[in-house]
Amino acid sequence: EATLGGREDAVLAAIANFAPLVLACAEASPACLPRTLILAGLADAAAYSSLDQALWDLEAQRLGIPIFDALGAPQRKRIPLYANINRRTLDRSPEGFAASARDALAAGYDAIKIAPFDEARMDVPAIAPGMARIEAVRVAIGSTCRLMVDCHWRLNEKTAAAVIEAAAEYRPYWIECPLPETMDNLPALRRLRLLANRHEIRLAGCEENVRREGFAPFLNAGVYDAMMPDAKYAGGLREMLDLSNVFARSGVEFSPHNPSGPICHAASLHVCACALNLSALEVQFDESSWFTRLQASPLAPAVGGTAALPTKPGLGTSLDRTTLEECTTMRWSAPCP
Repeated sequence: EATLGGREDAVLAAIANFAPLVLACAEASPACLPRTLILAGLADAAAYSSLDQALWDLEAQRLGIPIFDALGAPQRKRIPLYANINRRTLDRSPEGFAASARDALAAGYDAIKIAPFDEARMDVPAIAPGMARIEAVRVAIGSTCRLMVDCHWRLNEKTAAAVIEAAAEYRPYWIECPLPETMDNLPALRRLRLLANRHEIRLAGCEENVRREGFAPFLNAGVYDAMMPDAKYAGGLREMLDLSNVFARSGVEFSPHNPSGPICHAASLHVCACALNLSALEVQFDESSWFTRLQASPLAPAVGGTAALPTKPGLGTSLDRTTLEECTTMRWSAPCP
């Protein structure tokens, strides 16, 4: 999956730049892409990561094994998931969020993520509507279901601290991406983590970071309890596993970011199978029929909030070309079916 919302042309240009490295290889292998290749930005990272996914898929198909067997010994047969209900919640009222949460609970999920702060901006501390959504979801899912709250980098330190204090009553498992993830904000993020931890709340983030060097400043500053590398951007599947090990040594949870399409989901399942340090894998919940329809070889659906590993060689799935063509020619101004 080579997606980067609104920057597709830049990703395609980066793929064109990297393609000669792949085409020059006698045999398709992840080794065709040097892990030392300079990635100048997120478009480069998305291109590199997508080619890495494709090369692992080809190599594992050639060997006749799933990618997780090519990556190393799997540590688990089922992958724990949490349901991101944000984008499927078109009714943004507290009742609309609660209804989505109940649907995810009925589908077997015991961990749910929302992004409730639609009205908030860095200079607009409008958190009351978001807090009402958090309260409604907590009431809907009960006391034992984990609740993750994503702030989408919308807050400043003062507002984020107010969110943590107010949200403590509703026992969120974590608060995610409260501030823009800049070097200048590292001290503030550290203070927010200490505040959250006093309320038995985790702080989470780093979903767009690239390679170990991109995560290192945040690890060294001790700003997060959980980090969320994304298979679309992190710099390859082996890099994801290396990050899991690095996180484990720092006492940080490995919880991949994955509100994505079926190819990234499949790649993430393989990584999570082999990771020694796994909390849970994000998955988009019931956003549209495209997620299932695009799969020529269907992945196992989630059952009881977990997913079985793909069993076929390679990724274990591929895209249905007829459905893909329908996607590329439809008018996307209309709601997804």
